[in-house]
Amino acid sequence: MCKLGLRLATFLAVCVCIYGCGSIVKNLGVGDGENENVASAIAATWWDGPKVRPGVGLIIQVGTSATQPFKMDALVDQKGEITLPLLLQKPVKCDGLSLEALKETLVKEYSVYYRQPQITVTFAPFDPRSGVSPWGTVTVLGEVNNPGPVNMPSTMDLTVTKVLQTAGGLKQFADRRKIQVTRCDRNGAQTKYMINLNEIGKDGRFDKDITLKAGDVVYVYETWY
Repeated sequence: MCKLGLRLATFLAVCVCIYGCGSIVKNLGVGDGENENVASAIAATWWDGPKVRPGVGLIIQVGTSATQPFKMDALVDQKGEITLPLLLQKPVKCDGLSLEALKETLVKEYSVYYRQPQITVTFAPFDPRSGVSPWGTVTVLGEVNNPGPVNMPSTMDLTVTKVLQTAGGLKQFADRRKIQVTRCDRNGAQTKYMINLNEIGKDGRFDKDITLKAGDVVYVYETWY
């Protein structure tokens, strides 16, 4: 992810951290009064699956029943648009679209040039360390070595322990017993989970290592002793 994107995502997470993402709050797990002021989840747009967004790579094939398809690689620009052959004079807006919705848009656009165009659209492979995931991100804040957004893999199996490892691990004075996960639903209502890494590691309670969702915010508290 580019530095600008990293800074923007971190800024948004901090803003939501301060102002919250809704007036309805449901608190789960062990916590204290500090919880209400800790990171809350960004109201993401990933509820219905992966979406096209700036920085995402796409593989597009265009053909007809009578012609062989030709393959194009496209990168969604910062305006959320792509430019394709025969459509150079008219960039296609695609930010926030699903692959199916983008396919329908391209079929309509290419119908000007082809009779019944046959189009496929897939996401290009991305490097989780530097690329942009169409499956969204989880934001990690607090006592970790590399705070900021972490790409959600296509397998959607990112857990609390995995995201902490990806964020560079815990700092020296991180409280392993207080890892908070905050999640917002469609209406902005919060659900909070308090994770105790000692239960997962020492006690073998892998069921406590919950699977995260895109838009979650993971906050690591500092221990006071």
